[in-house]
Amino acid sequence: MAMDWDDILKPKVVKAVTVGEDLKTLSVAELEARIGVLKEEIARVEAEIAAKRNHEAAAAALFKR
Repeated sequence: MAMDWDDILKPKVVKAVTVGEDLKTLSVAELEARIGVLKEEIARVEAEIAAKRNHEAAAAALFKR
């Protein structure tokens, strides 16, 4: 069977992570990818928390005047 460049160059679709999903059926590579996705999501959530805290602090400073 000949190689199809479209298949080789096509980005792999990362399956959505479902918290509580059975992990026994996943390979080591899939588990490592899952950890990467979760770490990225944690960083995204932490950045949003920081932005909200900064917004709250700015609002509190404005109304203390």
